[in-house]
Amino acid sequence: MLARTESVYRPREPTAYDRVKLIFVRAGSAILFSEFGERPISVGDAVLLAANTLCGAEPEDWITTTTLYLDRDYVVDQVFWQHAAVLTDRLEAKDFFEARYAEPAQVLRLGEHRAGYLMPWLDELGRLSLDGPAPERFYRIQALLFAVLDVVSPFVQTSAVRRSATQRKATWPSTPAQRRLTPLRAEARTAAGLLREDPARPWTLGELAEAAHLSLSQLGRVFVDAYGQTPMTYLTTLRAEHLARLLRESDLPIEQAMAEVGWHSRGHAARLFRQAVGVTPSRYRERSRHSG
Repeated sequence: MLARTESVYRPREPTAYDRVKLIFVRAGSAILFSEFGERPISVGDAVLLAANTLCGAEPEDWITTTTLYLDRDYVVDQVFWQHAAVLTDRLEAKDFFEARYAEPAQVLRLGEHRAGYLMPWLDELGRLSLDGPAPERFYRIQALLFAVLDVVSPFVQTSAVRRSATQRKATWPSTPAQRRLTPLRAEARTAAGLLREDPARPWTLGELAEAAHLSLSQLGRVFVDAYGQTPMTYLTTLRAEHLARLLRESDLPIEQAMAEVGWHSRGHAARLFRQAVGVTPSRYRERSRHSG
């Protein structure tokens, strides 16, 4: 578990992590770009981002945040133990997690008073995680984290999940995540590495499966287990991230920038970019030029 506090004065281009992030606004304000579109955030707000969800920010002068990062498997493990009475095993807990918390990006309006109540706990989490994991700090970090989540979880949007006619509807606190952990299967790392190295290439699942020495069905299962997305959805995230950088940092015409990242249909590219970043490519370029 990591907790980090930083102040940002310049725009942040949309970036995706393979971890969940829970971001608390301590001071200042910004406009966020993500799958929810454009949203203003300020003191008293928190942002919950699922793994591999693009998010960018335009500070309004400046913004200071504390971000909690947790490994996704750790989150699923906590869900299993919380609902051990109704969940058979961790695999079922994983399915429950994905169905229950289907929204990839949420702004949680906690309010200044409630958010201020969390700040001493967030500060201590930052100090305890500064030098990385340590067994002697494990239980204190757990206690602080659960205290934070107890306050935050009622504000998290959930999807209805019913177990069966004899089981009650279950709810549980949502959690965040970051920390670069290696996926369990080397084949998934191989496929993801190929996509990162050349996202503009017109990849097919067959090419990736052959490179990873897996069948198509095996590749899909292994990749989703490692990254929480299919290979093609992961590729879309990479292309949207690269396109955002070109729109911000170059004067290429939008259609040419789309082709540079591997999208050759402007309408298709604009739709995928808006799904990932929350705004159209032209709107994103307009805002980035205005903020510059």
